[in-house]
Amino acid sequence: MVLRIHKDHSRFKEIVKGHIKQDLKKYVSNGELIGKKGKDLVSIPIPRIDLPRFSYSHKKTGGVGQGEGQVGTSLGSGDETAGQGQAGNLPGEHLLEVDVTLDELATILGEELELPNIKPKGTKTISSHKERYTGVHVAGPESLRHFKRTYKQALKRQISSGSYDPSNPIVIPFREDRRYRSWKLVPQPVNNAVIFYLMDVSGSMGTEQKETVRTESFWIDTWLRSQYKDLDFRYIIHDATAREVDSETFYHTRESGGTIISSAYKLCDKIITEVYSPSEWNIYIFHFSDGDNWSGEDTSFCIKLLRDKLLPNINLFAYGQVESQYGTGQFLKDVQEGLGNQDNVAFSKIESKEDILDSIKVFLGKGK
Repeated sequence: MVLRIHKDHSRFKEIVKGHIKQDLKKYVSNGELIGKKGKDLVSIPIPRIDLPRFSYSHKKTGGVGQGEGQVGTSLGSGDETAGQGQAGNLPGEHLLEVDVTLDELATILGEELELPNIKPKGTKTISSHKERYTGVHVAGPESLRHFKRTYKQALKRQISSGSYDPSNPIVIPFREDRRYRSWKLVPQPVNNAVIFYLMDVSGSMGTEQKETVRTESFWIDTWLRSQYKDLDFRYIIHDATAREVDSETFYHTRESGGTIISSAYKLCDKIITEVYSPSEWNIYIFHFSDGDNWSGEDTSFCIKLLRDKLLPNINLFAYGQVESQYGTGQFLKDVQEGLGNQDNVAFSKIESKEDILDSIKVFLGKGK
């Protein structure tokens, strides 16, 4: 039987989910959600939802259960000043902070953007452990008692001792008849994926552009984590040269200087060759830049690197061009022209945070 409170809770969760889907674009473009509640939860403000309940008077002027009094004391008539004052004409601010798991967020994101589930490859490199019940012991907790084995053991004992009566087939297990399930940890192969984040940190990429990259990366991570049990993350920043960094450095580095994009692609290819076998790993590359490259010659070299080395070995190459007043934006046009017919490439132009949701759909909508 389903309790009423369970039905109310399920309905409440559906209402919350509906509010989030309705305003998803606002939440996606709001970087405040990132890491607000730690690793597994975020806190989302939604219009307050009040479930029906008893409420008690706010008047504290005596009466049953309030203050001192004697038997027979008349009840007070209340605060005479209550209700005085002028009425307002503006609605009150009623917001409710609701904790939502990242898995729930990923589900909402996938439903709203109609993202297909990813079909991964490779199961050899990363493994987790799973509890499996593989045997039977004579001792254990009652919650793991194996009733069928216990019955068979009691039946065998009664038959061997001659106490079993076929005309009255009652089998009563003794303490020594009880059998319990036993478990052990066994390796559980899981699908492998590595995510490369590449970002231009040259002088033309300002704080606003990096914040846009940070916000979009959070939502991309949220979706991919729902598709894979384990993920590796590699972060590469580049100006005229490229280097691998940790996530903190990736999102907060302030650099200056020129831009040679090919340096990032060469480093990415080197890491894949040395560490990640394409036959065993699902490989994703997300590159964010303002589209300003040092020369057309280097852009041609980038296209050659992508076509000949990277694209044959990866699931997806996604290039997001973040609008900047200093960037030319030419790189997007050139790389689209050179690689636009490839199945595992995706391009998006991100003029502001309002474009993040559309960019994610372009990047992940192929289900690669």
